Amino acid sequence: MGKTVRVLHHDNCFDGLASAAVFSAFYRSHVDPDAEFVYDGLAHGAGDYLLDEKLSGDVNAIVDFKYSASERLTWWFDHHQSAFLSPEDQVHFSREVSGRKFHDTTYRSCTKLIDDISRSEFACSLDNLKNLIHWADIIDGAQFESAQSAVELKEPALRLMLVIESVKDRELLIGIICAMQERDLAQVAEEPRIKAHFERLYADHLISIKILKKAMTCTDGVVEFDVSDHPIRGHNKFIPYWVFPESIYNVGVTLEPSRAKVSVGSNPWASRKPRHNLAEICERYGGGGHRVVAAISFDAAKLDEAQRAASEIAGILRQDAGADR
Repeated sequence: MGKTVRVLHHDNCFDGLASAAVFSAFYRSHVDPDAEFVYDGLAHGAGDYLLDEKLSGDVNAIVDFKYSASERLTWWFDHHQSAFLSPEDQVHFSREVSGRKFHDTTYRSCTKLIDDISRSEFACSLDNLKNLIHWADIIDGAQFESAQSAVELKEPALRLMLVIESVKDRELLIGIICAMQERDLAQVAEEPRIKAHFERLYADHLISIKILKKAMTCTDGVVEFDVSDHPIRGHNKFIPYWVFPESIYNVGVTLEPSRAKVSVGSNPWASRKPRHNLAEICERYGGGGHRVVAAISFDAAKLDEAQRAASEIAGILRQDAGADR
């Protein structure tokens, strides 16, 4: 019997689950074919993530999520600009000599980072997962043909994305990670249980489009919306650009049982490249992410703080978006 490999991954995220699947395939192929994998999803929230407590396997990996300076961490892959909880963590990583921890913000997806590292550093090819890696890069990098295609969700990978981003059933999500390693995405999306979830969620998706359309306004290229009074979770982040194709940015407020969330994004199809680094802006409020998409989580009881932050950020972005108008 092989060692237990505990893989912590960004939860309810296509790239997070795909990263877990690709890392597992790499580890099984290159390190230990008899390894037993245990998966645990991580969500961005207010405060510390207590990662050290979760690193309880014989081998521990974190993919597509923040770094941990714990001695228990064996492998780490991430591509987020806001990858470190503290300057001390970043210094700790800078002294890394194991050759098993990697951070590169130039990658659109962590899945693609793992694939490239497996080839360049370990001579391990994962050609059987090409389609999964391709779609993870498209989805996490917002490389869709159009906002319409991102909202219509016709491709199997996009149908699977909707399920992954919405369900809280850990057994189902773990099943998807395992299935991603063995079957084509079209086959995974057609599994009866997943298909049933998609059909229900797609109906909710259509309702959320109507709610967001009513809530959204666009001023000087910045779409704003606050749907904290509606039970919307995991809404499609491309809806603002589909409704307002002339927009440059969007700033939204949502409320979940565990957190109030400010989501900030830039339009991949905008007429010009956005000037602001959204991760840096969100870091001022305790959040982070990427240059083109980022978020901030507040305690659910601090909705007013989230709304104030969203208003301030929208004001900053309007100065940029309206500069050429």
